[in-house]
Parts: sequence; C-alpha cells; structure tokens
Amino acid sequence: MALLSILRYPDPRLKTIAKPVEKIDDALRRLVADMAETMYEAPGIGLAATQVDVHVRLVVIDISETKDQLLVLINPEILEREGVQTYEEGCLSLPTVYDKVERAQRVVVRYLDLEGKEQTLAAEGLLAVCVQHEMEHLEGHVFIDNLSLLKQTRAKAKLAKFVKRARITA
Repeated sequence: MALLSILRYPDPRLKTIAKPVEKIDDALRRLVADMAETMYEAPGIGLAATQVDVHVRLVVIDISETKDQLLVLINPEILEREGVQTYEEGCLSLPTVYDKVERAQRVVVRYLDLEGKEQTLAAEGLLAVCVQHEMEHLEGHVFIDNLSLLKQTRAKAKLAKFVKRARITA
C-alpha cells in the first residue's frame, strides 16, 4: 500500500467527471487499499478517486470510531433521497474549511462491491452525508459549490491563508 497525493482545491482536476469502473481487478483493489490508507492517514472519513487524480467512479468511506469498517462503493448511484438535514462538512481537498451544507437525511445507493456484486445501501445521518459528499466529487463538484457566493469567497480566502502558511513553514 502507498499514500496517494490528495488534490487541493482549486485544482482543475477536481472538476473532472469520473467514468464508470470497467473492470474490477487487482489494480483496482490496490487503488482501493491505497485510497483507504490515504484517507485514514489524512485523517478523513471518505475519499473519492477523483481526489487522488484517478477519474473513475470509486469511493471509500469509513465513519466508524475504530476505523475498521471500510465501505467501498464502485459505480455508486443514488436511487432514493428522503428528508433534509444540515451538517457541518469538511473535505480533504479543502483543509481547514468547514461549513454547513444541506443534504438528504436518507439515501438509498446501488453500487458494486469489490467482488463485482451489486449491493444496495440505505444510509442515514452522517453516512448519508458522507455518501452524498463523496459522490459529488465523482461529478466534478466540491462541497463549497453548495454554499452562497459570500461563503465560497470566505472559504477560498481561508484556504489561501492555509496554503501560504504551509509554504512558509515548509
């Protein structure tokens, strides 16, 4: 396994729309393992392949406290959305930026697992938020796209300060 580089906003590659996974093979399994290691190390609770500059429909998620319940979604598709919830979100591609985003309270997702079997997942609460957040990456969006222009401007300024400080201390 290897740590992967996470693209940072406003990298234009984050706007790439991911293509469906064509084949589940050892290369894809290695990518999943590398993405999981990268997510845990960051630390985060979700990572889309787009964020590591691989533009296929693949997401890894683990919202457990123990970090031992990895969920792998290949070619995920949301079938149902219900209710509304507001959650404060962050993103590994936008370090230090957090804001409240409105999303569905419950989603039903169809996806393939690592064995290529079709699965259905009903997710609520934080898991539903995470699924929707990561799937947005596959469509070329980041969570601040859901914010007002004022909040987007503030988020970009905060991120710019973070990047500047990181360069100074590096």
